[in-house]
Amino acid sequence: MIDAKTLASRLPGDFTFGVATAAFQIEGAGKADGRKPSIWDAFCNMPGRVYNRDNGDVACDHYNRLEQDLDLIKDMGVEAYRFSIAWPRIIPDGTGAVNEAGLDFYDRLVDGCKARGIKTFATLYHWDLPLLLAGDGGWTARSTAYAFQRYAKTVMNRLGDRLDAVATFNEPWCIVWLSHLYGIHAPGERAMQAALHAMHYMNLAHGLGVEAIRAEAPDVPVGLVLNAASIIPGSDSPADLAATERAHQFHNGAFFDPVFKGEYPKEFVEALGDRMPVIEDGDMTLISQKLDWWGLNYYTPERVTDDAERNGDFPWTVKAPPASDVKTDIGWEIYAPGLKLLVENLYRRYELPECYITENGACDNTGVVDGEVDDTMRLDYLGDHLDVVANLIKDGYPMRGYFAWSLMDNFEWAEGYRMRFGLVHVDYQTQLRTVKKSGKWYRELAAQFPKGNHKAG
Repeated sequence: MIDAKTLASRLPGDFTFGVATAAFQIEGAGKADGRKPSIWDAFCNMPGRVYNRDNGDVACDHYNRLEQDLDLIKDMGVEAYRFSIAWPRIIPDGTGAVNEAGLDFYDRLVDGCKARGIKTFATLYHWDLPLLLAGDGGWTARSTAYAFQRYAKTVMNRLGDRLDAVATFNEPWCIVWLSHLYGIHAPGERAMQAALHAMHYMNLAHGLGVEAIRAEAPDVPVGLVLNAASIIPGSDSPADLAATERAHQFHNGAFFDPVFKGEYPKEFVEALGDRMPVIEDGDMTLISQKLDWWGLNYYTPERVTDDAERNGDFPWTVKAPPASDVKTDIGWEIYAPGLKLLVENLYRRYELPECYITENGACDNTGVVDGEVDDTMRLDYLGDHLDVVANLIKDGYPMRGYFAWSLMDNFEWAEGYRMRFGLVHVDYQTQLRTVKKSGKWYRELAAQFPKGNHKAG
């Protein structure tokens, strides 16, 4: 176990520590106060899509336990809270009438954080698209990008005077590939052409969102949260190195290149361009507006080798075996050096602004015994990855903060409630919260840093 005080001594005094959640994963209250269904509400009701047909109807009941949970965050001693705003609470049909009761809830959330001295990092979209928009094609329709623009404008008009930072999207990779190509997440599409349309229109929505945010709240630093893949070749052979570059273009370049270069990757477009939607004049200029910060979500590396048979679609790679059998309880390889390799690679390729680790954590399903949760594996995971962050800062990379995923156990998408990532254990029957060993260590670490010294951007 890495000593909290020793680790703190290696991080700058203005480093921001926070915790992260997402609306659909914790709020519950799916039909309360005017909220209407999202694509995830529908997906949960489809047999075979989500483990045990679990759903977000109650989740952690955060909507009804807001004050208690904000007290919990304050007790964690962190400086900042990263949360997402549920589009179906704000504009329940995706377009049309604004739901004031939904805005009222986030007013209470933001004001509650401010009253407790907690900075607010809001994410506008964490996967819960209003269900009615799916009838118009969802993210495969250009119109959804403009619906998002209006939603962003509505939120920032109401909350922008009190937010410390805002991100347009969380994890475009999941929105595009996991949801529209692999079919694992809502809406469950499995078509490359659908995924490519979703890719461009989501990227366009990001650009339109940046424009809307700056029009309504020009002083709020705006960013984008990306779950970039740390791609490691299975060998040093020319074929595997070429496969690694293709994998980069597919997993990272499809999202980084348009935002930070104003174009899509060359080989990617050559392989798939005939299935791309029309890119209209001005699209890439909108998408590539300069950002004040960006967020990186990292959990596990992606090891690849060349697919000599060229089965399926670009990028023609095959997963390589992990370097060791050390895994989290969800089966993901634990490899903290992958975070260092990834940050170095991304800053080598792109002109990136300052970075926050916006999600990092481990699935550790250790339960409560005599009122305690001895989640040593998660604690070691956090310590090892923060050690990497400290090394990156020493090497000159602009790493400004770290948000642990997650504040509490929650609805883990297609895995339902069987996988636990929280610093705080949640008994879903009683809603009792129990701070885990990792949470206590994280609280000790955060306590080493004065609050209020740094602002995003």
